[in-house]
Amino acid sequence: MTDGKLIACPECDLLQREVHVPEGGALRCRRCHAQLYRDLPNGLDRALAFSLAAVVLFGVSNVYPIVGLSVNGTVVETTLLGAVNVLYNDGKWPIAGLVFATTVLMPILQTVSMLWLLVPLKFDRTPWGGPVIFRLCCLCQPWGMTEVLILGLLVALVKLSHIAAVVVGPALWSFGALMFVLAAAGAAFDTRILWLRVAAVEHTDAAPDLDDSLPHGAVTAAQCGLALCHDCGLLARVQAHGHGFSCPRCDAAMHLRKPASLSRTWALLIAAIVMYIPANVLPVMYTNSLFGSQNDTILSGVVYLWTSGSWPLAIVVFVASIAVPMLKILALGYLTLSTQLHSRWYPVERTRIYRIVELVGRWSMLDIFVITMLVALVQFKALATIQAGNAAIAFGAVVVLTMFAAMTFDPRLMWDEVEQDHAGTRAEA
Repeated sequence: MTDGKLIACPECDLLQREVHVPEGGALRCRRCHAQLYRDLPNGLDRALAFSLAAVVLFGVSNVYPIVGLSVNGTVVETTLLGAVNVLYNDGKWPIAGLVFATTVLMPILQTVSMLWLLVPLKFDRTPWGGPVIFRLCCLCQPWGMTEVLILGLLVALVKLSHIAAVVVGPALWSFGALMFVLAAAGAAFDTRILWLRVAAVEHTDAAPDLDDSLPHGAVTAAQCGLALCHDCGLLARVQAHGHGFSCPRCDAAMHLRKPASLSRTWALLIAAIVMYIPANVLPVMYTNSLFGSQNDTILSGVVYLWTSGSWPLAIVVFVASIAVPMLKILALGYLTLSTQLHSRWYPVERTRIYRIVELVGRWSMLDIFVITMLVALVQFKALATIQAGNAAIAFGAVVVLTMFAAMTFDPRLMWDEVEQDHAGTRAEA
C-alpha cells in the first residue's frame, strides 16, 4: 500500500492508494464501498466503437416514425421530434423542451463529446479543447434518458392499443438498440484511462505526486489540504483561499466541499415539494372524443392500466411516477436534515441511500414520455384528441428539481462528522 498513487473517495473523502485490479474487476472504497475505478480491457476502443454505432442509430431513430395509429384507414404516425413539436404547438413548451433535451440533445452531445475525445487519441493525437469537451460530456451524462424513453414507449403502446390498431415504426427498434449501445458506450468510457492516454500522448504525468508533505495520521483528502475533482478524479492541492479554484487537468471548478450544499439542497427540495402537489392533483392529460371529455391524473392513469389487465405496467408507472418522486424527496430530506443536525448515525447506510437516490431519480420521467407519445398520436380531430395538462409541467419540474437537489447534496459532509469523532478519540488516546 505504499507504491500506488493517492486517490480519494468521491463520497466519503477517504484517502486510499491505487492498487492493481484484476481484469474486469473493480476497486471499492474500504469505508463506504463506493466504486473508485474499474479495470476495463480495451475500454476506450469499445467506447469508440459503440459511440460510432450510436451516431448511426440516432439518425435512424429521429428520421423514421416511432409508432403510428390506424383508424378507419387513417394512419397517424410520429417521430420523436414530431411529438416534441406537437407539445410545443399546444403551448406546453416547458415539457417539449424537457423531452427534447433528455432524449435528443443530451444523448447527442454526450456521444459527440466522446467521439471528439476518443478519435484523436486512437491516432495518438491530443484532442483539441479536450478539457472543455470532457466537462461537457460529464455534464450531459446524467441527463440522457433513452432507457426511460423506451419504457415510456412500451407503456404508451399498451394504452394506444385500446384506442386503435398500433403500427410499430422502424424507429422503435432503432431506439431499443440505441438504448443498449449508449449504455455500453457509457460503461466502457473510463475517464481514468482516458487521462492516462492523454498524458501518454502529451508525455506528461497523469497526476502529480502528493505523497511528500502529507500530515502524519491524515485520513481524508480535506485533512491533507487536498480536493478531489468530481469530473476527472484528480487530487490537487487546495489554493490558499481554499475555494473557487480550477482543476489543473480539466479546468473544472474545485472545492473542498460543495459550496452551500445544505442550503441549496433545502431550497430545491422545498420547490419540489410545492410542485409535487399540483403534479398529482391537477389533470395530467385531457381527452376529448365522441363520447365526451375526460381528465386524467397520474393516479387515474395507473388505475386505468390496472383495470385494463396491464397490472405489471400499472405497478411500473406507480413506482416510477408516484412512489419514486415522493420517496426521493423524503430520502433527500432525511439526509439533509440528519447532516445539518450533525448526526453520526449509520454513515454507510446513509451513503447507500444517497447512491440509490441518484440512481433512480431519472426514472420519474416515465410518465412525461408516455404523455408525449399519446398527445402526438391521438390527434383524430372529430374522433378523439389528447392534450397535455398543466400537471405534466409541474411533474417535469419535480423531476428536474429533485435531480438537481441530489447533485447539490455533498455526501462527504456526513463523513465529516464521523471524522470529528475519530479525531477526538485519537487526541484523547
